[in-house]
Amino acid sequence: MASLTAPGIVSFSLRCRSRNHCFGEQCSIPRAADGSASVAGCSSWGLKAANLGVPMLATRASSNLYSSVEEGSRVLEEEEEPGRPLRVGIICGGPSAERGISLNSARSVLDHIQGEDLHVVCYYIDCNLNAYAISPAQLYSNTPADFDFKLESLAQGFHSLHAFVEHLAVSVDIVFPVIHGRFGEDGGIQELLEKANVPFVGTTSHVCRQAFDKYNASLELSRQAFVTVPSFLVQATQPNRDEMEQWFERNFLDREKGKVVVKPTLAGSSIGVVVAYGIDDAIEKAVNIIKEGIDDKVLVEVFLEGGIEFTAIVIDVGMDNDVKPIVLLPTEVDLQILAKPDASEDVIFNYRRKYLPTQQVAYYTPPRFPIHVIECIRQGASMLFQSFGLRDFARIDGWFLPNHVNLIPTLGKDIKFGLTESGTILFTDINLVSGMEQTSFLFQQASKVGFSHSNILQTVIQHACSRFPSLKSCSSVWNTLARRLHSARLRNIPSKSQGRRKVFVLFGGETSERQVSLMSGTNVWLNLQGYDDLDVIPCLLAPARVYASAQHGDVNQHENYRTVWTLPYSLVLRHTTEEVLAACIEAIEPDRASLTSHLRNNATSELAEALSKHDWFTGFDITEELPTNYTLENWIQHAKEAQAIVFIAVHGGIGEDGTLQSLLESAGVPYTGPGPSASKVCMDKVQTSVSLSHLTNLGVLTIPKDVRSTEELLNSNLTDTWQDLTVKLQSESLCIKPTRDGCSTGVARLRSREDLKVYINALQKSLPRLPANSLSKGHGVIEMPNPPPQSLVFEPFIETDEIIVSSKSVDNNARHLIWEERTGWIEVTVGVMGTRGEMHSLSPSITVKETGDILSLEEKFQGGTGINLTPPPATIISEEALEACKRRVEIIANTLYLEGFSRIDAFVNVHTGEVMVIEVNTVPGMTPSTVLIHQALNEQPPIHPREFFRTVNLWVLGFKGLGIR
Repeated sequence: MASLTAPGIVSFSLRCRSRNHCFGEQCSIPRAADGSASVAGCSSWGLKAANLGVPMLATRASSNLYSSVEEGSRVLEEEEEPGRPLRVGIICGGPSAERGISLNSARSVLDHIQGEDLHVVCYYIDCNLNAYAISPAQLYSNTPADFDFKLESLAQGFHSLHAFVEHLAVSVDIVFPVIHGRFGEDGGIQELLEKANVPFVGTTSHVCRQAFDKYNASLELSRQAFVTVPSFLVQATQPNRDEMEQWFERNFLDREKGKVVVKPTLAGSSIGVVVAYGIDDAIEKAVNIIKEGIDDKVLVEVFLEGGIEFTAIVIDVGMDNDVKPIVLLPTEVDLQILAKPDASEDVIFNYRRKYLPTQQVAYYTPPRFPIHVIECIRQGASMLFQSFGLRDFARIDGWFLPNHVNLIPTLGKDIKFGLTESGTILFTDINLVSGMEQTSFLFQQASKVGFSHSNILQTVIQHACSRFPSLKSCSSVWNTLARRLHSARLRNIPSKSQGRRKVFVLFGGETSERQVSLMSGTNVWLNLQGYDDLDVIPCLLAPARVYASAQHGDVNQHENYRTVWTLPYSLVLRHTTEEVLAACIEAIEPDRASLTSHLRNNATSELAEALSKHDWFTGFDITEELPTNYTLENWIQHAKEAQAIVFIAVHGGIGEDGTLQSLLESAGVPYTGPGPSASKVCMDKVQTSVSLSHLTNLGVLTIPKDVRSTEELLNSNLTDTWQDLTVKLQSESLCIKPTRDGCSTGVARLRSREDLKVYINALQKSLPRLPANSLSKGHGVIEMPNPPPQSLVFEPFIETDEIIVSSKSVDNNARHLIWEERTGWIEVTVGVMGTRGEMHSLSPSITVKETGDILSLEEKFQGGTGINLTPPPATIISEEALEACKRRVEIIANTLYLEGFSRIDAFVNVHTGEVMVIEVNTVPGMTPSTVLIHQALNEQPPIHPREFFRTVNLWVLGFKGLGIR
């Protein structure tokens, strides 16, 4: 395994810190009968735990790449000598509704700062402000719901926040807080760190308190002579109506219909923000926010009709007030394409739209504003950053009102900033801890001016280190070590004449899973970039004008209608495939390309001039490029000429039905995953069952099926059809799904003829999705196949035991699992990886459904949703049954001629380990929090995401991989 480890991978064991160290699971801490840790077992952490009252909770597999205790001890001894890596503590979680976003941000930061020049330790604060030391592997959990109830068994808890910061004082060199909203941006965590003299990245507690409070920040902006949005403060459940009437009148707002924005002052980024119409509606919504406990102070603001929202990242580059902070290229947020189902959704940029993938918002970096407006935004954001006393980095949001549309009539004469010849600029929100997911504004804007993910994060951390005298020498050592490691890697990189192995990561397509495909491809691309011997090129498969698939018998007929774009770094970092495609077309438009280049050069010059004064700045590592488009046929030929491996991350459609595999195989281009025949069989749920039907005596079962053509269903009497199906399948409740499509697409539970009618009507109208709770039993949004499939398969709905993560704590402790055995069957998903005929089963995961009977697309793939139990708790399935399940999964994989890696969804009997196959996914989700990552990290030794994707590429070249058997 060590021979295939990337140079940037280090041990992430949860180390016991003081001036002596012990290693994660290799630290044997004797336990008393009550489970507490004995001081005698660990001279460093044990004593510290005893002094601080820190309960030593059981820890599971820490991520540790060292092969022995002796080697780990040697490395740790070297750490105490000059030249040891910098120790960074990431703190995430928090009490706000944004704690799920915080997990995503922390995972992204971990992915991009990990390396031999840094040791990263991770911490989590739950919604009750309890602090825990966690294994970095835990950051790959999907959600707080997937996370909190595991803390008791997987984390080390602290007796108090005071004990926590005392631990930090001796365990890390600097803290990187990644808590969004309350406690993370309001000065809470900063004040704790300041009192313990713990260095940290970001702004001081005093300034955080002022900047986080939207009302106080607005007052300060006014004092600084910025244009601000007129606002009215509500602080009680019975606000003064007369005063609000006067405010409406002063701002020329209609008392009955005047449009205003109502938002909490301290709830973080857009949480609780709604639109109101008139005085009564505004009062009612403001009072509701207070009564619901979101905040005790609420702002009512004039709605900026015709305004365009923007956001700008500001980077601190100097150590004195003479060096102004530098603003990267701002991003325009186009909300005009939003659907408006009701007034409460009226172009409000809520926090889910800010942070999670959505098809309802478009982003443009730089904005489509006049150039002088963009430069004015950059200048103003820099002034604001400096005047407030912010540090290191921040994100500042605002609005541009073109041509002074709806210009506030009450502007004072002392306004000095915000008025331009083309319109008005207003700054409205200061985000002290910007979102840091892989495609966040921070990385989008940084990549536009030449910073990779790791480079911008290390720049921020280095700047923070240089602010603390105690860290200057450590920072210098870190920089020296980083340069030495970089030089060593360069010496080992094959020369250009030899060439690095090219990997084309292909994602996108035209199915309902295309956004997940973008997330998968982006994650694979970023992980593989950590290897210096690979040249990884991201590629977008744009939607075709005519849908073609192997099921229609036209594998090659329409490939020329498909376009593949090879993408520069910055264009990958988008939220939807549509946005990526639009950005590609925009990037090659001459006027737009010229404007972007001009603005980029300005920002890059400013950054280079300021940062070159710091000895730790190593320069920019992203070059300016334009996207290139090919027909699919020409792109495959290009891959062949480049001797590239194609990493297939296209979910559903031609990515999984054998079409793409056939085209690549015909051209002699190596690719990841199973071959055309296996892909074609696994895409067809009926053929999958037929191929496995002879394995019944080995404990591999299949579900009875009835296939009906869509045309037949559209023209049939649904009452008769429903009666016929329930009799044939001997079930009152049925599962319907397309015969050939990706997992979760169009999968629904039908309990009656009326449910079948709703589903068939959606197909007839080509609806992209069924809204939540459209059927008789509650469910989440169901993504529908588009265009409608030729046939649909019906199955008896398999009743499984219900597993619930309780919403209430037990004895004021972590949440717990509730499982009541009724059928003895549970649903699992299992990753398999290896070469053909030698597939290895990873540890199965129980995926708990949160929105109904069927796992949604989001629950399976997207960060922020889903609960996974990896491995399944022994209280639910015995070790013997689990091993039997894994053996049967391997039989399934080898019978279907799978190779590389795939995912098998199945029902498992908790007593016998019998497996009932649901479906097989030959291009499984590869998003940052996908269950396959959980399972790989559960292997012994753990397989980290970067290693996982690397191994898949090595198998394509004929290697056996990491020897995980």
